Amino acid sequence: MARAGWGRRLLRVEFALAVAFLYLPIAVVVGLSFNESGQPTAWTGFSLDWYGSVLGNEDLLEAFRNTLVVGVVTTILATVLGTLLAIGLERAIHSPILDSLVYVPMIIPDIVLAIALLSFYNLVFAGLLNLQMGLWTVILSHVVFDVAFVAIVVRTRLRHFDRSIEEASLDLGAGEVRTFFNITLPVIAPGVIAGGLLAFTLSFDEFIIAFFTKGTVETFPTKVYSMIRFGVTPEVNAIATFVLMFSITLVLVSQRLREADA
Repeated sequence: MARAGWGRRLLRVEFALAVAFLYLPIAVVVGLSFNESGQPTAWTGFSLDWYGSVLGNEDLLEAFRNTLVVGVVTTILATVLGTLLAIGLERAIHSPILDSLVYVPMIIPDIVLAIALLSFYNLVFAGLLNLQMGLWTVILSHVVFDVAFVAIVVRTRLRHFDRSIEEASLDLGAGEVRTFFNITLPVIAPGVIAGGLLAFTLSFDEFIIAFFTKGTVETFPTKVYSMIRFGVTPEVNAIATFVLMFSITLVLVSQRLREADA
């Protein structure tokens, strides 16, 4: 009993240390975003001035809008393509080689994929079609690696799918398209939504690929990077707090969707 008690105390200490290691730096950033002086070494009073400074920064707001556009369009494209890919791999094509190739963009280092995409755009689009890189190249690049993540999530849902209800629908006279939209899609919808949220999250905070393929436009991560190259400013702390609140909101929405599905 004594050993069991010491074991439980040790687990509590380890848990507390792990939580502190994960969340204490985030708490410090949030706290400093309200520091009047903006200095990381001294607290001089509570202030919301840095949030007003962020909201008045047109360049930063434009970069944030660009990131939202990239995230939304990427999510739509990656969710549709990833869902269709998952259905095809799970039901129509059974090839370990193809499975491996599909997930290559997800497992290779981002820097390698970014260089490959940059070379492709310079060769095909800029060289042959005389098109300049911009938000559309960032969107295409994000779709390339987001599709694999969506496909994995949706395939997990499909593996627990009772196909007898599809067969019953077909036997009752519904066509394949109607069966898909009325039967298959509603059943796998939680997986599709989860894959879409994952795709949006990955696209929203992705930096390396966007940095290589953005051309002259700025996305939110690349803009923040340009702001912190010469040091962390109070505005950056306020930006980090905004992003934290946004991420928490996404997690809460995802959790509510899971509870509703259950």
